[in-house]
Amino acid sequence: MTAPEAGRGIGNGESAAEITTTFVGLPRDSFRILHVSTGNVCRSPITERLTRHFVRERLGILGGGLIVESAGTWGHEGAPMESHAETVLADFGADASGFTGRELLDEHVIRADLVLTATRDHRAQVISMGHSAGLRTFTLKEFTRLVKAIDPATLPPLEEGVVVRARALVRAAAALRGWLLAPNAEADEVYDPYGAPLTFFRSIGDEIHQALDPVVTALTGVPART
Repeated sequence: MTAPEAGRGIGNGESAAEITTTFVGLPRDSFRILHVSTGNVCRSPITERLTRHFVRERLGILGGGLIVESAGTWGHEGAPMESHAETVLADFGADASGFTGRELLDEHVIRADLVLTATRDHRAQVISMGHSAGLRTFTLKEFTRLVKAIDPATLPPLEEGVVVRARALVRAAAALRGWLLAPNAEADEVYDPYGAPLTFFRSIGDEIHQALDPVVTALTGVPART
């Protein structure tokens, strides 16, 4: 795992000054989650903003060194989120404001402590970029499957900080890879809703929600409120 870079609890929508600040002169006490899809206007924005929303629901804040952002392998640089994606986020009470699309760059992979992709092809593309990304890059659903097999009692308590807990979670998931295989090729895929009607976007939003819930529970040590 690469050493985590410093930063605040921010993501897409950063100013140039804020991006520069994350690279220089800050303590190495953060954990950066990078969500990756194709255009960075549908799946990865939904996943990014839902992750932030669900962490806030559990902890009351998005902080403690946890940074959540997204990019696309063919990212529409500077583009707004798709309107149906905004609607899906609104359905969950999540904030869609201030988002702008990004093309996936080397620096995003270098800074990330955990990369969660929509599909296996995205995962392969991230790993092909190098930067020792293999052990910290998973499809979202693959990571969910591995996280469900981890005994929460083996993870550091939240009192030690969400960054410490998150790093341990990624190490444990990486150790399980190869032992817990997907039942079929489609099991680890989140399909692209781009250009589809709102009903399909909502079904993808539900898939992402179901995949994120155990991940956020493992990260925070706090289950979703019923």
